[in-house]
Amino acid sequence: MTVAAAVLVAAGMYWFKPWTLWQNETVREALPSSSATPTASFQQEASSAPPTAPAGPQTIASGELITHEHSTTGSVKIVRLADGSHTLRLENLDTSNGPDLHVWLTDAPVKEGKAGWQVFDDGRYLSLGKLKGNKGDQNYAVPAGVNLSDYSSVSIWCDRFNVSFGAAALTEA
Repeated sequence: MTVAAAVLVAAGMYWFKPWTLWQNETVREALPSSSATPTASFQQEASSAPPTAPAGPQTIASGELITHEHSTTGSVKIVRLADGSHTLRLENLDTSNGPDLHVWLTDAPVKEGKAGWQVFDDGRYLSLGKLKGNKGDQNYAVPAGVNLSDYSSVSIWCDRFNVSFGAAALTEA
């Protein structure tokens, strides 16, 4: 009986990783100046003329994070860089640490409270990568060819438990 209990406790510790809730990882990334290749825009249709890039970084959409499963604050921006590429930027992020957290672009509406916890994997979503840290400023490259008009929100998503820690609705600038 003792061996079985020890195995269950060990499995639970591995799965839930409760110690991560008390570990903070702060990231302080500057906004990148450019990326290697141009990426998509918020425009529905591509024109035949090549896009003209702005002289410097330009915010094309933004939003404020709201709390879902864990207290989450900060802002989200989609930034077009001088070379035409796009970056999703989290600024002043403050959330709990957790197992298997990712930054997702999604087409789901952002809902307040528990109603918004599990909606982001119901439709279209795109993982931009693992969350680099649960605090600070960080950048996530948007892959070339992504039509940003297909996505209306951002979620800090826990893949382990299929729940949003926090999310932001994107509003075009």
